[in-house]
Amino acid sequence: MVDVESIANDAEVIICGFAFLKKDEFIKIVDLNNAHGVAVLKKDGSLIETNMDAIELNIARGYLSNALEYMNEAAYA
Repeated sequence: MVDVESIANDAEVIICGFAFLKKDEFIKIVDLNNAHGVAVLKKDGSLIETNMDAIELNIARGYLSNALEYMNEAAYA
């Protein structure tokens, strides 16, 4: 079982139930409402892999630019 609380604690930013975590040069997005919904993107926003459906991924990507504003690394801006 996925530990949603642990994911939330490790997240750089949480927006509308999506946790944004930095992993090296990638950004991992986890849907905390459906902890099995995960996407991994490059810094430039291109998709590496996901198991989210198209609607969920589109919503998560919509929040990505806002999340990047609050992450403390210039490389993601």
